[in-house]
Amino acid sequence: MTIAAADLPDDVGALKRIIGIMAQEAVVARTEIDKLRFQLIRLTRAQFGRSSEKHAAALVQLELAIETLEVDQAERLAFGPAATAGVVEAAKPARRPLPEHLPREEIVHPAPCACPACGGVLRKIGTDVSETLEHVPARFKVIRHLRDKFSCRACDTVVQALSPDHAIARGRAGPGLLAHIVVSKFDDHLPLYRQAEIYAREGVELETSTLSDWVGATAAALKPLTEALAADIVASATLHADDTPVPVLMPGAGRTKTGRLWVYVRDERPFAGSRPPAAVFVYSPDRKGEHPRRHLEGFAGALHADGYTGFNGLFESGRIREVACWAHVRRKFFDVHAANGSPIAQEALDRIGALYAIEATIAGLPPDERRRRRQADAVPVTTALKDWAEDIVSKLSGKSELAAAFRYMRGRWPSLIRCFDDGRLALDNNAAERALRGVAIGRKNYLFAGSDRGGERAAAMYSLIESAKLNELNPQIYLADVLARIADHPAKQIAGLLPWNWQPEPANLAA
Repeated sequence: MTIAAADLPDDVGALKRIIGIMAQEAVVARTEIDKLRFQLIRLTRAQFGRSSEKHAAALVQLELAIETLEVDQAERLAFGPAATAGVVEAAKPARRPLPEHLPREEIVHPAPCACPACGGVLRKIGTDVSETLEHVPARFKVIRHLRDKFSCRACDTVVQALSPDHAIARGRAGPGLLAHIVVSKFDDHLPLYRQAEIYAREGVELETSTLSDWVGATAAALKPLTEALAADIVASATLHADDTPVPVLMPGAGRTKTGRLWVYVRDERPFAGSRPPAAVFVYSPDRKGEHPRRHLEGFAGALHADGYTGFNGLFESGRIREVACWAHVRRKFFDVHAANGSPIAQEALDRIGALYAIEATIAGLPPDERRRRRQADAVPVTTALKDWAEDIVSKLSGKSELAAAFRYMRGRWPSLIRCFDDGRLALDNNAAERALRGVAIGRKNYLFAGSDRGGERAAAMYSLIESAKLNELNPQIYLADVLARIADHPAKQIAGLLPWNWQPEPANLAA
């Protein structure tokens, strides 16, 4: 508001009103400037470098798109009829012989001592040899499976040891190699075309299409285990939930869309719970609230979440209780303090920090003791924090980022203090955020998922790998042993292969 001196009124009251209006406009302008500066600092902190080599990026996109389509096909074939698989196999180029320079390890499968048909004496008439390409740390090798054939002198019945089960049908990749490929892709964030280049340096030529086939078939072989893992987690009493965006290629459109990876984590270690830690990831093509409602249809208990409105439908029936996250509240005040050094934001951080100091003293204690200590020590801190916040908010501009931080905290207050009445609940949702870190790193390397099916496959692999790591297992050793056994493992005993129940076969572990 600007007024020429000649246009100013002579009335003192009118002058005071003009000054008041100009002062109010100055406050609004200052608030808007602070808000924009805050956004600038936040964006600067979140920014990461992007490659300017558009041509190279386009090639990477093409590689990943082809890779995903091939893996999709391989996974479908793993569930399809053998006749269809044979047609596709016939259309593929002839198999290359396994490299001769690789060391050979022979496993002899002994035949029966007598004819199973009549009990007669057997005579050797030949040996069938099949080769499997296997991978051990830092080197490849070829395992030769020798099965002597015998014929009965009395009735000419031919007998020999049964052919060993392969981790994937019609595959020549051993379980150790398959585990190495999927862990390299989903945990070490190496796309398959990069892995093919690495293997070529070791003298092993593996086409990306072959690796794609193996990954798709591996995902199909492990599907019963990922389903058992998801069912076990949903049966928990407390969970942590979060989601993260994943760019997904739109075939034929030349661009990507944004899918989501949701994670649900069980971690009872802070309160010495009996259930082991585990995580399940689920992919969806968008962020609609219907997805978490579907994921958690069988869940009843407390859900730690970040305040996303899509979760709200979960809490309407009362079957699921919301537990809000103090780390998110702290982050709001931290951003304000980082932007302008606000002493009020610093005091909020100090008060929240006192809660975390109390939590550090009760980590690992049983729920009843955690609740008792929280009631005695933490509740007075939160009561004082609430009273202080109500007094401060009345003195702040409603449009400031600091006021927004207080509104965020006060709007979630009942869910924020719920943890102080239940020792099984956590102060924050960091367990879910930690589980998503690997996805964030992989997102930078992959640039995107190749399709919605590729997103679902990634979610399944992330689930097994992250759950293995939560149980302090080497995911490659774990998956290698599971893949060696899952083909003939009883379906009713699939829970025995979950990370916390897994007991490795000594022979597989030695290999």
